[in-house]
Amino acid sequence: MELEYLREDKLKFLCFPYICTKVKERMIDGKKIVVVMPAYNAENTLEKTYGEIPFEIVDDVVLVDDKSSDNTSELAAKIGIKHVIIHEQNKGYGGNQKSCYNKALELGADIVIMLHPDYQYTPKLIHSISYLIANEVYPVVLGSRILGNGALKGGMPLYKYIANRFLTLTQNILVGQKLSEYHTGYRAFSKEVLESIKYNENSDDFVFDNQMLSQIIYKDFEIAEITCPTKYFDEASSINFKRSMTYGFGVLGTSFKHFFTRIGVYNWKLLK
Repeated sequence: MELEYLREDKLKFLCFPYICTKVKERMIDGKKIVVVMPAYNAENTLEKTYGEIPFEIVDDVVLVDDKSSDNTSELAAKIGIKHVIIHEQNKGYGGNQKSCYNKALELGADIVIMLHPDYQYTPKLIHSISYLIANEVYPVVLGSRILGNGALKGGMPLYKYIANRFLTLTQNILVGQKLSEYHTGYRAFSKEVLESIKYNENSDDFVFDNQMLSQIIYKDFEIAEITCPTKYFDEASSINFKRSMTYGFGVLGTSFKHFFTRIGVYNWKLLK
């Protein structure tokens, strides 16, 4: 189910007596920027996150509520998010992102930025991320929590930090990259990237993120990383140890399938 809410600040024309003046669209170099927010029980942090989005450059916001048990979708409408999609069944983190990207492309986005509504990633980096893609420096930008020394200081649990470093090292070796991390939820893509990969065929679970990066790397799109402050707190979404283990094995499976496809001894359908 999708709810469409009108926003007065999205009018293309302002009309005064005898005069009708066109309003300049909020774009960078004519490129439409859409922020997508995959939401699940984000009522406590959504408004704060949304309030820091730089609407002088962002054209649209899409929120996908993955059958939350709180009032996430109602709050989204109240604070003015125009495009609210409500899943009638919980589809998982990957399934949520599929709905986000599909809607963004439907809206004609040139740049799509995924911003978690749990305020774990600061919206204040949207300017920097957007310009890297809009100026055609890079088609993909990741906000890295590992660049610099802020991960543990920001509250990342030690076991997650160690797992992150081990998995990232293994992934870099297997897929032939040099990223600081593959596990950030702060990501931005050009339209061309999203239209070039089969993300709708990926898992609906957390490993979706890594499958998507595998597809992007296999297609030879360059990836930029910028330092992103780490913030772990009670309201920030996070998966437990058991789910983390499942995710870790999924990441390794993704990387090995990528590696064997890359050297020509396997034909992974997600990379076709």
